[in-house]
Amino acid sequence: MSELVLSEEKLRKMPFSMEAEQSVLGAIVISPELLREVINELHADDFYIEQHVRIYEAMRDIFVRGGVHLDEVTLRDELVKNGTFDEAGGESYIKLLAQTVPSVSNLGDYVKIIKDKALLRRLIEASEKIAELSYGEKGETSDILDRSEQLIFDVAEKHESKDFSHIRDVILENLDHLENLRKNGEAALGTQTYFSGIDKLLVGMGKGDFVLIGARPGMGKTSFALNIAANVALKTKKTVAIFSLEMSCEQLVTRMLSSEALIDSYKLRKGDLNQDDFLKLAKAASVLSEANILIDDTTGITVAGMKAKLRRVNNLGLVVVDYLQLMQSDRKVENRVNEIGDITRALKVLAKELGVPVITCAQLSRGPENRTDKTPVLSDLRDSGNIEQDADVVMLLYRKDYYDNENTDLQSTAQCIIAKNRHGSTGKVTLGWSGQFTKFITMDEEH
Repeated sequence: MSELVLSEEKLRKMPFSMEAEQSVLGAIVISPELLREVINELHADDFYIEQHVRIYEAMRDIFVRGGVHLDEVTLRDELVKNGTFDEAGGESYIKLLAQTVPSVSNLGDYVKIIKDKALLRRLIEASEKIAELSYGEKGETSDILDRSEQLIFDVAEKHESKDFSHIRDVILENLDHLENLRKNGEAALGTQTYFSGIDKLLVGMGKGDFVLIGARPGMGKTSFALNIAANVALKTKKTVAIFSLEMSCEQLVTRMLSSEALIDSYKLRKGDLNQDDFLKLAKAASVLSEANILIDDTTGITVAGMKAKLRRVNNLGLVVVDYLQLMQSDRKVENRVNEIGDITRALKVLAKELGVPVITCAQLSRGPENRTDKTPVLSDLRDSGNIEQDADVVMLLYRKDYYDNENTDLQSTAQCIIAKNRHGSTGKVTLGWSGQFTKFITMDEEH
């Protein structure tokens, strides 16, 4: 059997520790029960030497199958079955591993060395990909920057490892949360929309919730999302990030000024303003300027591009995306339905990673137009794919006056249908709608 031989050139190539890798494998050979302590933290690709990768994989396979005790004999047998006995250095190398362990009690230190070296290698690999992207000069420079940031983020993300949470620890955290609710009331709930009827059903949007606002064109889904964004920014003093794929920053801000100042949006676009309008506009501009609202109007942005920008935002409280069907996937997908499903899964993961609600507007199909009752339902979600499955909350907007212009009694009302609520009940909430101000308001239904 040939001994493990490495060229000087290979030794120079990447950071790694031969002693640490040998010591971890040797410690497991001596005390197989130690594998339980490291199997969730240490992965096969954390080893640099290919032979060590295969030995660790063989150890792991024996452990996972169960029924067979791991020792030198069963390990050799597993390597023979895998056809890697010779490559692994044979019986003599396995014995060498056991003999070279300085101290089994230092296993944790050896594992840390291996993990640190693996992290450095992944950084080098990411840097090489970034250099390749930069030298290639393919696509927009901003896209290359976003992709580069994503590569570095992926390295950091893989470096983080979570262990099991014991139920007693989770219970204690939950009891602390309930105590906080008891003392502070609504202040301790999830992110509010500040539409009381909706908040009563949702009990706040939770950290990591993916919230979908679906409607046919013209129903006011963008206005509704902007109203919530302004409410959150002004009430909580947290940063709200808005990704507008349909309208420019200027168009979006014009809508927000119209809603806040209660100035007809048509007059605002034309500039047909009197002295009173200018006073209201100045006051609204002052209020909104104090809010931490960040707007990005990049066309066709991907979730990776959003993530790259959001990682630099401090005190983030809410993300709004307008709208889903204008987004692009980070990878090539065979059809649009699957691509939308890929995007919604990524948005859900984004919300979870950031620990804030992500509100996304979505177009509904023409289904309601072909029905006598035009009230939207979940199945009307356009290019649905996995949208319904991935969303924690689905709100559908409906205004009867959109289809019934002669009925003036319904001109100022809208329905927000909570069609899905993973954390609570569903139902319908009546809202006031001021089309000229592009503003939804809470209705006092009791009076």
